[in-house]
Amino acid sequence: MNRFLETAIKASLQAGQVIMKVYDTAFDVELKDDKSPLTEADKRANDVINSFLIPTEIPIISEENKQTDYAVRKTWDTCWVVDPVDGTKEFIKRNGEFTVNIALVTNGKPVLGVIYVPAVKTIYFADVEKNQAFKANLESHDVTVETILDLAEPLQPKQNNTNNVQVVGSRSHMNQDTLDFVESLKANGKDVEIVSKGSSLKFCLIAEGNADVYPRYAPTMEWDTAAGQAICNAVGLQVISKETNLPLQYNKENLLNSYFLVSQ
Repeated sequence: MNRFLETAIKASLQAGQVIMKVYDTAFDVELKDDKSPLTEADKRANDVINSFLIPTEIPIISEENKQTDYAVRKTWDTCWVVDPVDGTKEFIKRNGEFTVNIALVTNGKPVLGVIYVPAVKTIYFADVEKNQAFKANLESHDVTVETILDLAEPLQPKQNNTNNVQVVGSRSHMNQDTLDFVESLKANGKDVEIVSKGSSLKFCLIAEGNADVYPRYAPTMEWDTAAGQAICNAVGLQVISKETNLPLQYNKENLLNSYFLVSQ
C-alpha cells in the first residue's frame, strides 16, 4: 500500500477514536466567524491528524488550521486536504452521519482519499492512480492496516439500466436547485427516489452502488469533497463542476467549490 495512504488511514482511525470520546459526553458547541458550528471533537481530531501528517513534510489544508496565504500555497504541487469532522451538524444531532476526511492532492487533483465513519467504524479508502477503492467494517478504532486490508471489499458503482434513478440528497441542504434537478429527471421519464445522507457519506453512496447521482447545489469547501472525489474517481465516477464542466480542482485561491454533479 502507498505509504501516504497508510498514514492517512492511521490518522483517520485515531481521529475517530477521539471524536467518539467527545460524542459520548455532554459537549459544548461554538460558532465560528462564518457561523458554522465547532465542537471539541473538531479541535481534538485536527490535532491528532496533524500529528500524523506534519511528519510527512507535505503541507496541509485543513478546515481547522489557519489557512496559508495563496501566495505560498500556489507553489505547492502536493498537499493534504483535511476535514477532521465533516458533518459537524450531524455530529451535534447525534445521528452518526459524520466523517473524517483526508485526501492527498497533486497538481489540483485528489490522488488518495480516506473517509472514516467513526460512529459505525466503517472506513473507505482509495488510490486513484491504481483505480482501487475499498470499504471495510471494523470492530475497533484500534486496528492495524493489515487487518483493514484483510477486511476490505472493493467498491463497485451501480450499473443502472433501469428507469429508476436514486438521487443523493442532503439531510441539511435540500434546496430549490436540487428539486429542479429531480424534476428534470422526472420530465425525462425517470422514476426518482431520494436517498438522504449527511457529510461525505453522499460520495460513498455513489461509489458503493447505493445511489446513481449526487447533484450538489449548495456551498462546499475543498475539505468537504477531496476525499470523496478520490474515492469516486478511483471507481470511474466523475465529480464535475457545474461552473467549468471539468473535474473539481483543489488548492485553488478560493477554497470554496462550485456546485457539482457526481455521476458515471
